[in-house]
Amino acid sequence: MLHLQFSQRVLRFNFPARTSRGALAEHVAWYLHLAHSDNPAIIGVGEAAPLAGLSPDYGPGFAGAIAGLCERVNAAGLDALALAEVPALVGPGWPALTFALETAVLDLANGGRQQLYVNAFSQGREALPINGLVWMGDAGFMREQIQQKLAAGYSCLKLKIGSLDFATELAIIAEIRAVAGPEQLTLRVDANGAFGPADAPRKLAQLAEFGLHSIEQPIAAGQAAALAALCRVSPLPIALDEELIGVTDPATQAALLDDLRPAYIVLKPTLLGGHAATRHWIALAEARGLGWWLTSALESNVGLNAVAQLTGEYDVHGFPQGLGTGQLYHNNVEAPLHVSGGALRYDPAGPWELPE
Repeated sequence: MLHLQFSQRVLRFNFPARTSRGALAEHVAWYLHLAHSDNPAIIGVGEAAPLAGLSPDYGPGFAGAIAGLCERVNAAGLDALALAEVPALVGPGWPALTFALETAVLDLANGGRQQLYVNAFSQGREALPINGLVWMGDAGFMREQIQQKLAAGYSCLKLKIGSLDFATELAIIAEIRAVAGPEQLTLRVDANGAFGPADAPRKLAQLAEFGLHSIEQPIAAGQAAALAALCRVSPLPIALDEELIGVTDPATQAALLDDLRPAYIVLKPTLLGGHAATRHWIALAEARGLGWWLTSALESNVGLNAVAQLTGEYDVHGFPQGLGTGQLYHNNVEAPLHVSGGALRYDPAGPWELPE
């Protein structure tokens, strides 16, 4: 029979990670450990790390939800658990928990080695291109990060904007473009909903002058009419991020993309409900000719690995993904994930220090 238990780790940032929603100094990750009584030494591990102020399942009820899930699985006397059965077992409203259990199921089915899929990335044959993430902070801190990322060989940078004076942020982008033009460096920006609907068109026009690739979520989620209008007229391609969170009904998902018609959607499995849910969003986007990319959501290396291996199921050559968060914590789970030359690499023979 299957047995499920959980543990947790308080992840501590190397620096205060600032977004337009505030600064983070630590982040709690919960881990599901799934094993079969016939072979308890083989354990599938998955991570649930909901984000404060963003994840639908973040809050004081999460500890009870994860304990309740373990009780249900252990009482059910299951000999096996299919991936398609996970959402119903977890229940609605718990996307991070669904992602964790799906990951644990995949890991257990493949021998408890944190190799969830068989693809070129998980086998160590190909790397995934990623964007270098530049966090919000004062102008000096942001400039320091940019210099480090450029020196490390990134061909794509993503800047968090919205916390500084907009003129200062434009000046920083101008400095980057003075060093590397659009042909040498792809630039993305993420406003995390920091712009107001009234001033967004002006700001988007100013940003577009720098040849940016895209802007994520220029205005806060939940303003469908205003966002649809922006997507129609913006000179800068718009990518939806927070707008997708909590939208789980397939018909509503399709209608959202049809109504807003963004250039891209940004997919975070922890926030969207896991592997299968993310695959569904990708199918919807591709059916409509919309671009997409996957990104981690401040998970430890267990969750990052799961998102990266899911990404490896698709042809993303030359299109950077948002998978550069593995170096954020000084007490991260040790894993054979390495970033070099602006790409994430996985060594299937490397050691894992899995959480207990």
